[in-house]
Amino acid sequence: MAEWPPWKPADAQGPARVWVVAELGVNHDGDPRKLLQLVEAAAESGADAVKLQVFSPERLLSGSAELAGYQKSGADDARGLLAGLAMPGEANRQAAELARSKGLGLVATPFSPQDVAELEALGLDAVKIASPDCVNPVLLRAAAGLGLPMLVSTGAADLEEVSFAAEWMRGEGGPGSDGHFRGGGALLHCVSSYPTPDALAGLGGVAALRDRYGLPVGYSDHTPATDTGALATACGAVVLEKHLTLDRTAPGPDHRASQDPDGFAEYVANVRRAERMVGPITKQVTPIERDVRRVARQSVAAARDLEAGRVLTADDLTVMRPGTGIPAMRFEDCIGRALNTGVKRGELLPTALLDG
Repeated sequence: MAEWPPWKPADAQGPARVWVVAELGVNHDGDPRKLLQLVEAAAESGADAVKLQVFSPERLLSGSAELAGYQKSGADDARGLLAGLAMPGEANRQAAELARSKGLGLVATPFSPQDVAELEALGLDAVKIASPDCVNPVLLRAAAGLGLPMLVSTGAADLEEVSFAAEWMRGEGGPGSDGHFRGGGALLHCVSSYPTPDALAGLGGVAALRDRYGLPVGYSDHTPATDTGALATACGAVVLEKHLTLDRTAPGPDHRASQDPDGFAEYVANVRRAERMVGPITKQVTPIERDVRRVARQSVAAARDLEAGRVLTADDLTVMRPGTGIPAMRFEDCIGRALNTGVKRGELLPTALLDG
């Protein structure tokens, strides 16, 4: 089990450490061997964790279930599509064991309360709730019963619905007496479009959710770009979820919104660079700035030759480089002070002027 939380948000002491989750989803195309290959690829690409999906078409779909537009290519009906993509429990257990052996964290998404029982055998670090279920109290309550942290996606949800989901994320410990979750986790901003175009990535939603709910926030990324995770990191995301595939051109619902292993490695590298660039959440003079600060800042100087004993007026003073004398921001403090020594035009005033 990963130490929780596995991410480290940026603060005044140091830069962020974002948890990058490789969403394997259904990109195995129903082949257990591909699922293991995806776990291997996730480890080699620098992911921190992998995410599995656990579902049964019979439990998930009613007789009137439909396909979303992005799912229709190569599929006749929703039940037929999902029947070919459901992964046997033993295959998921093997994938979980392989992930652990590679040092990867482990997350899984259930889609019905009955799926939750299968998750217990996997030894998860967290439970992921897919966007459509962020307003599903039946599934939320069942998943909360595991006592694990929850990652709740919020795609296609308005703020009232996100508020409903956020109530399940508050507090500490196990499920409360009301059945609501008390184990922590994160809300994931998400745009439920596969793939999501750049102009609709909505990364401002990361900061919006963080500021509104005061919870850790991440981004479930469906864009085809390799720099979106880095941009989300700059917006305050502490966990990222990105689909991983072995072949972006393969038929299937999620391949086009995914990255192949090379692209995923670039994605992770961009995130790590963004972590370094964001740095601590503070504003201070850094060592690298000190030389420029010294020579480029301005100090209070004499605008004319000034004799000892003169009581200074604004007309006597100017500001000039370098910043080694009385700081320019203390210009007004010098007015009305008497000089103890003469100062030539263009010389910095002695810092002792403001002593006492």
